[in-house]
Amino acid sequence: MSDLPFLLLMIAVPAIGAAAVAALPKDRDLLAKQVSLGVSLVVLLLAVLATIAFDAGGDRFQLTSSWTWIADFGVSFALGVDGIALVMLLLIGVLVPVVIGASWHEQVPGRSMTAFFAWLLLLEAMMVGVFAATDVFLFYVFFEAMLVPMYFLIGSFGGPRRQYAAVKFFLYSLVGGLVMLAAVIGLYVVSNSQLGEGTFAFDALRQLEIDPGAQKLLFLGFFIAFAIKAPLVPFHTWLPDSGSEAPIGASVLLVGVLDKVGTFGFLRYCLPLFPDASRFFAPFVLVLAVIGILYAALLAMGQSDMKRLVSYTSISHFGFIALGIFAFTTEAATGAVLYMVNHGIATGLLFLVVGMLIARGGSRQIGDYGGVAAKAPLLAGAFLVAGLASLALPGTNSFVSEFLVLIGSFPEEPVFTIIATTGIILAALYILLMYQRTMHGPARGVLLQEDPAEPVPGAGGATATATLTAPARTLRVLDLDRRELAVAAPLVALIIVLGVYPQPLLDLIEPAVSATLSDLGGVDR
Repeated sequence: MSDLPFLLLMIAVPAIGAAAVAALPKDRDLLAKQVSLGVSLVVLLLAVLATIAFDAGGDRFQLTSSWTWIADFGVSFALGVDGIALVMLLLIGVLVPVVIGASWHEQVPGRSMTAFFAWLLLLEAMMVGVFAATDVFLFYVFFEAMLVPMYFLIGSFGGPRRQYAAVKFFLYSLVGGLVMLAAVIGLYVVSNSQLGEGTFAFDALRQLEIDPGAQKLLFLGFFIAFAIKAPLVPFHTWLPDSGSEAPIGASVLLVGVLDKVGTFGFLRYCLPLFPDASRFFAPFVLVLAVIGILYAALLAMGQSDMKRLVSYTSISHFGFIALGIFAFTTEAATGAVLYMVNHGIATGLLFLVVGMLIARGGSRQIGDYGGVAAKAPLLAGAFLVAGLASLALPGTNSFVSEFLVLIGSFPEEPVFTIIATTGIILAALYILLMYQRTMHGPARGVLLQEDPAEPVPGAGGATATATLTAPARTLRVLDLDRRELAVAAPLVALIIVLGVYPQPLLDLIEPAVSATLSDLGGVDR
């Protein structure tokens, strides 16, 4: 079974599915949804089969395949995964069907939803390619290409300020990508001088002995692109706008997967290819990480818009991930990778539940809700589970990863770790305050859906405005329906299961992290 081209299929299947959905007539929305869901489930099955075929104790990169692409420049269409990339592919496989289910009733006036689902599938193909590429040039191509479907998802199907958010997202990412392109070209030049011919193959590049001065310049080229994508403070300002204006499904993939390309890039490229520069710049990165944890948490506490609040929580969480990576210990880096997965699950569920609430109330403002739990206990329960996971309550999946990051970082970076722990307190404040204000207290005037026969507006898209224009009044709340339960249940289950038994993921992640840190030169340091 390991001889099957799992990774190529995981790229090709959603890409072909996207073309098929895009070719459907504009009035065939239901068929587009059914095809998209079926394709995404096939990708999930392929991810599971790839995991079964993967030997955690075997070679570092497995399920490999390679085809010559641009022979004159040593470019290959080369694919392969280690444990770090594999768990990210599993995350993609889980989140995309959930997103499609959550977007089933998404409606944007004047827009065909067949295009929406086609862009989702194309985005899935590009995301798989980013994590599966073992040729640096191919990685760069996927890194830039995935901007296109996300740009159209935000700009065509998002909220009132969607055009501004889409352009800002695209420009930030494009500038970072251009800086990285200069570094990719620099790597090619160095490989040509040392090997006699240029190459973009990752295994060949990590064997190079690059001058420390050149390493610093090349490191910065990659780091800036990944810091924007992650995002780290002060490169973060695009995310609150994009996360709040994107349709809920796109928001889930934006913070659940796309942003992880940045932290994945730190581990896959910055540390192994530029070990001296990584050690030199580590204190600077740790300062940015800790600032991000506290600064974003404080900003989250001051938000009145639920989607912006969740977006800021993600920036704070990414500070913990960066702390774990640049502490340079196996325990902390393993926790950081596990954090990447768990954050995608927990924050993905939180965004989905917020979207479900917005779909009922037509408002993103926290102050427009109150007393929802009394009318919609299932919705409130899902909200609570997502919130507790986001603040890393023991027993939820995020606790394990956050604990590993902190306990692994403390021996090497005690000052940064102690400061970072205050972010845990702030997380409890911004999550619990949002939950209390929306779910408990007296019922407040929200337009939640007076008649069950009325169509529910799209969750977080153009139909969900930032504020209510109707007079405030208290109306009946509809609880989660079967479709919404089916969407939320897998993520709730994963939060609980991985909170109790994360070992299967740790078994995949730890050998890859150890190999990555060995490239850095003998750490734990």
